[in-house]
Formats: sequence, C-alpha cells, structure tokens
Amino acid sequence: MGAIHTIWLRNVKRFARSKSRLFGSLTQPLFFLIVLGFGLNSLITIPGQSVTYMKFLIPGIVAMTLMFSSIFSGIQVIWDKQFGFLKETLVAPVSRVSIMIGQTLGGATVAIVQGLLIFIISLFIDISILTFPGIFIALLFMLLIGIGFTAFGVLIASRMEDMQGFQLIINLVIFPIFFLSGALFPMNNAPAIIKILTYIDPLTYGVEGMRYGLLGISQINPWICFLVLGLFTTAMVILGAIFFRKIKV
Repeated sequence: MGAIHTIWLRNVKRFARSKSRLFGSLTQPLFFLIVLGFGLNSLITIPGQSVTYMKFLIPGIVAMTLMFSSIFSGIQVIWDKQFGFLKETLVAPVSRVSIMIGQTLGGATVAIVQGLLIFIISLFIDISILTFPGIFIALLFMLLIGIGFTAFGVLIASRMEDMQGFQLIINLVIFPIFFLSGALFPMNNAPAIIKILTYIDPLTYGVEGMRYGLLGISQINPWICFLVLGLFTTAMVILGAIFFRKIKV
C-alpha cells in the first residue's frame, strides 16, 4: 500500500503544481459546453424527453473531460521511462502491479477533479440536480470512467517508447470513442451501424449512467450501464497490470 500511495501522491502533486495544465484541461470542455450548449439549445430537441439540449449535453461533457484526462495521463509512464524515473521505481522492492495501480489511481484522481470542476461550473449554467442519491450515482460512474480509461491509457503507454507515437495512437482512439458515445447528440435516429458501434463503446454506458443520476433519464438501463462499465474497468485494470509487468526500460 505504501508504494501505491506514494505513486498516487506524486501524480496528484504534479497536477496541483501545474496551473497551466489545470487551465488547459478545462478550456476544451468549456468550449464545447458553451458553444454547442448555447448555440444548439433552441435548435435540438431530445426525443421523448422534456430536458433541454444544454442539460442533455452536460453529462456528456463531464464524461469527455474524464476520458480525455484519464487516457492522456498514461503519457506519464512514457515520460518516466525517458527520464529514468521508471527504471529506478521498477528496481525498488515493490511489485510492478502496485506501481501500475498507483499510476492508475493518480491519473484517475486528477481526471475526477477536472470532471468535478466542469460539473460545478455547469451548475451555474443550466442543470437541475434531482436528489442526493442521483449525485452519488453520477459520482460512481465518474469514478468508473476515471479508473477504467486511466488503466487503458497506462496499458497503451506500457507498449510505447515515445510520446509522439503515444499521442498519435491515442488521438486515433479517443475521438471515435467520444463521438460514438452519445455524449453530444441523442442516438435515437442514428443509422443501425452507428447504434451498434455506440453500444460497443464503453463510454456510452458512463454517459448514460451519469445522465440517469443527474437528470433521471437514460436510453440504457442504469444497472446495465453499471455492469458493463464495471466489467470494462475491471478488464482494463487487469490487462494494464499484465502489460505493465512486461514493461522494459
């Protein structure tokens, strides 16, 4: 537990000391939220629901913030490789699994903080919180998204040698995941092939779970969302640990 806490604390402190990183992580989601939310609020109606497009959009933007920050936190592994910190860590008398878990929890914590900041800002824009249990449900899904996609980022980073290659691969992955998740638009009238891809996308279940918690609406049963996202998170942590144990520096 000592190694996990140390690695987690290091990641959190690095984030807390980087004001530019915090500012940059909030700029893109706020841009999406303000431009799309206010720009399309009067033009888009949600089929079968009484919520505005702005309210529909907010859980998706929070999920986007979580996913982007979580996956890109994997670049810390490559950074540590190049500067020798990872080599020093790996020769310490602690298991590699503990190091991987510490990295994952650290990245997930940073992502959740960023997601919470976007959520708090959205409270001043347009959202109605239903109940405190609803907030708890949303936080639970935020936790699963943060851990699952951070472990996914660490998994990819453990097989990469340079940051440029990592960024290219991640960009090829995150945008399809994001746009197919239903974060920006309802998928009710989407073509059949898009719906299939949407149901394959793990972020879909995080977005829908958060919508259920915050707005009381969901196109997928919340229990199914919890089960699928929980399985995805578990699988990513296990696979991430396996790949990290094989890492070479």
